[in-house]
Amino acid sequence: MELRHAAYQAFVCQNIEQKQALAGELYAYSAINNIAIADIIAPHTAPGIPSKPDIITPLKVDKRSVYTIEGHAAMVHSICHIEFNAINLALDAVWRFANMPDDYYRDWIRVAKEEAYHFDLLRTHLRGLQHNADGSPTYDYGSFPAHGGLWDMCEKTKDDVTARMALVPRTLEARGLDATPLIQTKLRKANTPHANEAVAILDIILRDEIGHVAIGNHWYNWLCERDGHEPVAYFQQLQDQYDAPKLRAPFNREARLKAGFTHDELDALGQ
Repeated sequence: MELRHAAYQAFVCQNIEQKQALAGELYAYSAINNIAIADIIAPHTAPGIPSKPDIITPLKVDKRSVYTIEGHAAMVHSICHIEFNAINLALDAVWRFANMPDDYYRDWIRVAKEEAYHFDLLRTHLRGLQHNADGSPTYDYGSFPAHGGLWDMCEKTKDDVTARMALVPRTLEARGLDATPLIQTKLRKANTPHANEAVAILDIILRDEIGHVAIGNHWYNWLCERDGHEPVAYFQQLQDQYDAPKLRAPFNREARLKAGFTHDELDALGQ
């Protein structure tokens, strides 16, 4: 099957394990599969998702202490949900947008594979935290409600690849570069075996997410150059147009610089 059509099949898949497997298979075959240039006619444009977790508004998500098993599980679950959404986000970037260079599609196929890996690491950790009397895991993906903020912006930008690159990888996902070290600091204070394990998993995720944000930055700047936009000014225009969350300092400058932001841009964004 042609690569973008195969990405669409993975995108609409509802089964968690099958979606993870398909993301890995896509990457393995991305070097040899043909890539369709034309628009794909898709009967469904929403991602395939399991029946759980329940999706609620961000304000209704309960705050729990990371110093309890339940609170730790809820925190890990929230990140797990972000990573599951990120699998669909990367697959959507592949199948939805036509007439991009081959490297664009192969970049996002690699991101989908890595997001599936992150999801698996977090889900495995979540399932190992505690067990019921029958030996089944007390916690799994779907055990807690979650919010759909990341996918909401994907939906808003479905008709504009430049807006997608600007407002999802280099805005919403880049916020993870700032937030992850703060979460790790809280976990280190807990200093329990499961907290330390979660810190190690977040080290892997942070390393890879720098690369994912860099891909978003690369293609955003490529699109701006192609279309004659000044990147910083156009980014601010897109933020207003799509009512995107405003970036707030302090930033993880080291991670953001590695991901392709410049000192001048970070200074401008932090004002």
